[in-house]
Amino acid sequence: MPIRLQKLLSAAGVASRRTAETLIVQGRVSVNGVTVSELGSKAEPSDDVRVDGRRVKPPKSTRYILLNKPRGYITTVSDPQHRPTVIDLLAKGGVRDYVYPVGRLDYDSEGLLLLTNDGDLAARLTHPRHGVAREYEVRVRGVPEPRLLDRLERGVTIDGRRTAPAEARLMRVIEATAGEQALLSLVIHEGRNRQVRKMCDAIGHPVVRLRRVRIGPIADDRLPPGKFRELTRREVESLQKTPTPESSRSGRRREPGERSGAPGPRGRANRGVRRAKPLGD
Repeated sequence: MPIRLQKLLSAAGVASRRTAETLIVQGRVSVNGVTVSELGSKAEPSDDVRVDGRRVKPPKSTRYILLNKPRGYITTVSDPQHRPTVIDLLAKGGVRDYVYPVGRLDYDSEGLLLLTNDGDLAARLTHPRHGVAREYEVRVRGVPEPRLLDRLERGVTIDGRRTAPAEARLMRVIEATAGEQALLSLVIHEGRNRQVRKMCDAIGHPVVRLRRVRIGPIADDRLPPGKFRELTRREVESLQKTPTPESSRSGRRREPGERSGAPGPRGRANRGVRRAKPLGD
């Protein structure tokens, strides 16, 4: 039975569906020797499907890899400028299967990144409809006032469009040589280009350092930078069942006068906030 070409490429572990669509539009995909450049085109699993002249074959096994990406690596399979990529890190660790990043982290950002050849899961984790939570530890210049953290939570306008509701919390204040800085916890449910950095710019507190610490239910503070591991079966199942924001909200509303950075009924927002010595970059 014919299936959409981008779905076939995704299921074969070539790329996410979005990236597969780009490959098709760019004329890099052929079916039985004929170049296909129109979205919506279909193919049989038994057809001779090629990307850049290479035959597409179903993956021998499905892999789910969690990488702690260090700064200075590109989140892509290859880079025209020959900069080091996250795939290079996997290759050094002996990974030979074709996997691709689910979402991305900027060159100067660090933290957790998923790589897989499971196209259906990649599509679920990246599609805006599902709104999978991503948590970041963000070190910024200066210390944002509670009203500014409120703005982050309600949404700020970047690139002409308002961001979706987020969660923002002041974790601690850092005494730095160039003045005070702050470490924030920021949870977002969308993945726009350089979104966290632009959100912080919008409130006047530029990012100094950015690290992703959670993707949906997946977190691992013991994984060293540059290292990776396979997800457990339970972790994979938890990702496949990741609830949407609508189904995961607790339903608790803020009390009158309660704001981010200001203690509410449970004193959550300011709990643990402290001053600390400078952190190394």
